[in-house]
Amino acid sequence: MSKQKISLMALTFKSALAVAAFRAIAGDGAQATAPGQKVVGVSHAAAVADENFAADVIGTTIIETGAAIAINDSLIVDSQGRAIPSTGALNIAAGAVAVTGTAANGAILAGGDMPEYVFADPLQIASASGQFIEVLLRR
Repeated sequence: MSKQKISLMALTFKSALAVAAFRAIAGDGAQATAPGQKVVGVSHAAAVADENFAADVIGTTIIETGAAIAINDSLIVDSQGRAIPSTGALNIAAGAVAVTGTAANGAILAGGDMPEYVFADPLQIASASGQFIEVLLRR
């Protein structure tokens, strides 16, 4: 397990449910539970329900992997808050109205968050799930 990290900012959270160590944390302080969901940081240590805990939000941190990871992968979370490579898939659904205007020569993307929230870049490789690597958190 990598022990190196350079946390530039850590915040305190309180989750209604238990949080495992080195897992991604959603904005409400809960451990991430949906693949590709938006997260704000990574927990330092495990916490029981209604206990305060710290999470790195800026800088580098240590996270548990949910799959093999290469250096150039963009990282998202799996259903257990572990880091996995992004699928890279960006789906744009067809609209109900055909675009025929002369001003619509290029695609216009509108809306909220992308289907996969990339939260970090790996600084180390992982050959399988269950390993602990240093990652650079994105903002």
